[in-house]
Formats: sequence, structure tokens, C-alpha cells
Amino acid sequence: MDKEYNDKVAQLKSRIKSIPDFPKQGILFWDIFSAISDGATCKLLQGLLVQTVRCKYPDVEAVVGLESRGFLFSFALAAELEIGCLPVRKKGKLPGEVISYKYDLEYGSDILEIQKDSIRPGLKCLIIDDLIATGGSIAATTKLLQQCGADVVGCLVVMELKSLDGRKNITVPVHSLIQYD
Repeated sequence: MDKEYNDKVAQLKSRIKSIPDFPKQGILFWDIFSAISDGATCKLLQGLLVQTVRCKYPDVEAVVGLESRGFLFSFALAAELEIGCLPVRKKGKLPGEVISYKYDLEYGSDILEIQKDSIRPGLKCLIIDDLIATGGSIAATTKLLQQCGADVVGCLVVMELKSLDGRKNITVPVHSLIQYD
């Protein structure tokens, strides 16, 4: 990416607030909502996402938004690119016939689902979310989509917590606009 792109990323980063001790003591939370409460920043972020997809993932046919903040970006991005927008949700939140994938968490497990009729074998999908931390939900979504026969071309996130090394758990290319240590 070029200097103008990097300047826009820096501008976006300057608008994201950090909130100490949320959701619990010792956690530093990077709040994307603080940035997108401003219309100009919404437009800036959307432009960066669109530019990134067009440059890095030009053949993508569907954007897959993760519950729940990934939904914020998936619809706007899909509409701008004139491609499909597919939600991946927690168990029991999608109507109709679904395909499920159970995955382990630090303390227990969870289940992600996608509507069966929204995906076809070979569909080129891009996963989008606000943040990659440990990579668990993105890795699980990748496996769910692959279980459906989709071609997961990559993952695009707004922020990445590098110290948690979540990329190591993801088997597709990952692009993050902003990295925090």
C-alpha cells in the first residue's frame, strides 16, 4: 500500500480510544465504537476497507461478517463491492437450516453457524471482523466455511493485538489495518 493509504490508517488509529480495565481488570480495550461515532471516520474506515479488498482480495465473491462487530463492516463493504454479505453467528441466532461448527475456547466451547443456503462450494469468501486477539473465532469461522466447501481467500480486520499472536491459529492470509503490541 502507498503513503496516502498509510496516512489514512494513521488517522483512523488516532481516533480509536483505549479503555483500561475493560471488560475486566488488567485488560486494555481498543474501542472501535469511539472512532465510528464520527461520520468522517466511518467514511475513512469504509474507504480503507474497500481499498484493501480491491488491492489484496480482488476476486472475493462474499464478505463474511463475524458476530457482532464484524456485521458493522460486512454489509457496507459488500454493498460497495456489489457482492454477497454472509453473517456467521452463535448457535441458535439464525433462522432456517444452518451448518454448525463447534470449537474450543479457553474455558469451554462455543458453536458458530451459517445459513446453509447462503453458501455454495467454491464461493470465494473474505472474513471480516473488528479485531483479532487470540484468533479463535476467526479460525473457527475459517473451518466452518471450509466445511461448507467455500474458498476462504483471507481475513481482514481493523485491529490486531500482536502480543496475543492470534495469526498463528489462522490458516488463511490475514490483513490488519492497525496493529497494537
